[in-house]
Parts: sequence; C-alpha cells; structure tokens
Amino acid sequence: MVEKNYKTGDLWSGLALAALGTYIIVAACQWDYLTPDGPGAGFFPLWYGIAMVALSGALVVASTLRKPDSGGGIEREKAGRALATWLAIVASVALLKPLGFVVGFALLTFFIVAVMYRRPLRIAAAVAVAFAAGFYLLFPLALGLDLPAGLLGF
Repeated sequence: MVEKNYKTGDLWSGLALAALGTYIIVAACQWDYLTPDGPGAGFFPLWYGIAMVALSGALVVASTLRKPDSGGGIEREKAGRALATWLAIVASVALLKPLGFVVGFALLTFFIVAVMYRRPLRIAAAVAVAFAAGFYLLFPLALGLDLPAGLLGF
C-alpha cells in the first residue's frame, strides 16, 4: 500500500488554487459571456478559472500519487527566491501609479532577469527595455489602448 503524504506544498497549494479557480468561475458566470460586440466581461475570467481548476486538480492528483519525501522540509534558498519574486511583483503593482505601467514593468523584468536568473546587468537592461517597448508598441500604438501612465507621462 502506498503511503500518502499530506504535508506537501503541492497538495495544499493545489487545493487553494482550485478553491480560487472555483470562486473565479462563480464570479465570471454572473457577467456577460458574449455581447453583440464580441466576448463579454466574463469570457476571459471563466476560461481562466476553468484552466486554473483543471491544472490545480492535476497538481493535487500528482502530489497524492507521488511517494512521500524522506528528505527534510523546505529548501530555504528556493523558498527565498520565490518570496523575492512575489515581493517584486507586489512592488511593481505598488509602483504602477507613480511610475506608470511601462516603467514599473521594465523594473520588474530587470529584477527577474538580473536577480532571479542571474544574468549580466546589460542583458537584464536590454530585456527590460525590449519588453517594455514591446508592451508600449502593442497596446498604446498598435491597439490604441492606454496603459496606466505615471509621473513621467508613460
């Protein structure tokens, strides 16, 4: 008989994500799925919630089928890197209003490439500028959609 390991992070995070996905589906069902002009406000959240529930279900199943780890607990370095990335995303959201989307996204991209992937600063800067320019070219220029602008005007 296979011993189940109910102490894994994959199991509990999968269950939490399934609950969040279910909430997203329920909320999205209250919005218009399709309108005469095309997809409504509930179209993307509904499919996002469905994908979230399906993938989190796969994570739960995989974690229950996996043999329990005999090793010891959390790998502190990996957990610290994950926490640093999460904090960087939170900081970029907080900087969205004063700096604008383009600058905030460029800073987030720079941090992830330079710190998380440990690439040289010039490569991180090039990737950050290229991605920010890509978002600027796609949304405001090509699609005519405004991104949140900061004190610098973009």
